[in-house]
Amino acid sequence: MSKWYKHSNNFDVIIVGGGLAGLTAAIHLSKLQYSVLVFEKNSYPHHKVCGEYVSREVIPYLDTLDVSFNQFSLPSINQLKISTVDGKLLQTNLPLGGIGISRYAFDNLFYEKASENNAQFKFDSVKDIIFSNNKFTVHTKDEEFSAEIVIGAYGKRDQLDKQLKRKFIDEKSGWLGVKAHYHLEDFPKNMVELHSFNGGYAGLSKTETGAVNCCYLASYKSFKKERNVEAFTKNTVAKNPCLNDFFNNSHPIFKEPMAIAQVSFSEKKSVHNHILMCGDTAGLIHPLCGNGMAMAIHSAKLAAEEIDSYFKNSAQSRADLEKSYEKRWNRLFKKRLWMGRRLQSILLNDTLSKSVMTLITKSPWLLNKMISATHGKPIV
Repeated sequence: MSKWYKHSNNFDVIIVGGGLAGLTAAIHLSKLQYSVLVFEKNSYPHHKVCGEYVSREVIPYLDTLDVSFNQFSLPSINQLKISTVDGKLLQTNLPLGGIGISRYAFDNLFYEKASENNAQFKFDSVKDIIFSNNKFTVHTKDEEFSAEIVIGAYGKRDQLDKQLKRKFIDEKSGWLGVKAHYHLEDFPKNMVELHSFNGGYAGLSKTETGAVNCCYLASYKSFKKERNVEAFTKNTVAKNPCLNDFFNNSHPIFKEPMAIAQVSFSEKKSVHNHILMCGDTAGLIHPLCGNGMAMAIHSAKLAAEEIDSYFKNSAQSRADLEKSYEKRWNRLFKKRLWMGRRLQSILLNDTLSKSVMTLITKSPWLLNKMISATHGKPIV
């Protein structure tokens, strides 16, 4: 089905970024026999700052891609526990639930599947993407590649955003993400926890190794009061009684936590300069919603379906492809992103969060409403 010579630098689709969105698109399109090249800066496997909880809404779709988790002993998560800054707790069932898996294992699983499908990988940084004469040219430091379609799946923020002149890139981003794995034997396998602290919130859940992933998001305004991640974790994050208990009773597995700066929640366009944007590159949902990994996978499914339709239908123009993808993306994700921003503003406001927690305690169905507003239905 490929239009290009197999051993040239020309491809049907080039995917910039080998996270979950990029890898999912690579698996889907290579399964359909399109020639695919994925650019990723780092070789697999590697850790990433991430909550590492995946909603079950994507499992039926992954089954169609022949992605199997049989080699792992995955925690099956069906309970959510949340707390306010002062440790007031609330627990509820998760309607669909999810699985706990590290990005170290998850991304590598997808990489192996895409490679099995004959997708090609280039472990290098992309310097620029040029669209001219209805074709893309992608440059690294030393090489040039071309494709009819390019998918942008390079994450939350990248130097490419400057080259592409995306509007949000000049806005200051006031968020920092931190992740580490801990050993805590008696942490429930079926539980994901979300705990607030002054200036942020932390998520806890088990992964396939039995380690507990602790990933928190903090505002720079609160973080800059401390010298470093260790001091901030001890003096601010652990002020939440639930998190204090966790840190006191667990043992760190990583030599030091991973951190990512300039986490941007600004609105972005799902199509820019004719590039189809997927995952966090198109829009980042607040981690408290616990749905970023599923949304990344789902957005890649949409892009792959639209690309397949474009290649198979000679009457479909590039404008038709972009319009259809943007329309479907907005219908599925725009409301979820908006709700994520609203929930975050409530959770980080001490007075509001206490009022809402009190209201939810009296009317637990409200929490389920919030969960359903940021999650989708199972996709195939």
